[in-house]
Amino acid sequence: MGTVFRKAIVLFAAVMFTTGLIFAAGATAQDKYPSRAIEYIVPWGPGGGADQLARKSGVLLEKILNVPLPVINVPGATGGTGITKMLAAPADGQSIAIYIADSHAVLATGEATWKMNDIVPVARMILAPSFLFVAADSRFKTWADFEKEAKANPGKLKVATLGFGSVDDITLTYLEGKGVKVVQVPYSKPSERYVSVLGGHVDALYEQAGDVQQYLTGKQIRPIIMFGSQRFEFFKDVPCSKELGYDIGL
Repeated sequence: MGTVFRKAIVLFAAVMFTTGLIFAAGATAQDKYPSRAIEYIVPWGPGGGADQLARKSGVLLEKILNVPLPVINVPGATGGTGITKMLAAPADGQSIAIYIADSHAVLATGEATWKMNDIVPVARMILAPSFLFVAADSRFKTWADFEKEAKANPGKLKVATLGFGSVDDITLTYLEGKGVKVVQVPYSKPSERYVSVLGGHVDALYEQAGDVQQYLTGKQIRPIIMFGSQRFEFFKDVPCSKELGYDIGL
């Protein structure tokens, strides 16, 4: 699995942890574009980073394009349900979608219902690393604590994720190959994912910091590891996976 994982990381290095804007390939020229409201699809539930990004960027785009951009949440299949909805619409640019790295990672599994030729990237909007977060009062004070228990009791600890085939899944599967075996608990709705760690239903949460800023500001959760090659400037006390011997180049 280690080799497969590294190939996946190399393949997606340019877009990993990237959130972007896409529309269906084949959009044709019109006398006037946009001619009506643009359907803005978020392939995830309300409350997460993709949803927040769509709503904030939608407001800005409405001022530029002079048409409404109603946001439609279509969660399911690690983003696949929403992307499928966009591709089912006419290729005229009137339906656009948020496309995040977790959806892109599904292409590596062979389970995706779309190909890159089916979509047109319009803009890269966010580039951010991911972390493993625990509740503020968690017994795991550091990654070393979490790692020790995961190795001593394989399959005991639970981690809330986006879903199977996602970046979360790839990372945790890689860690399993290194002896850190946890149970993934997938949630397509971000709000449920966040509540799961706050309520003690899972032991940790895999997420980007910006998506859970309110919980970080409120000191309800804290990071114990960042997945990348160097520490994140806003969490300098949190170790990165590279320095701990985990070759996760996300």
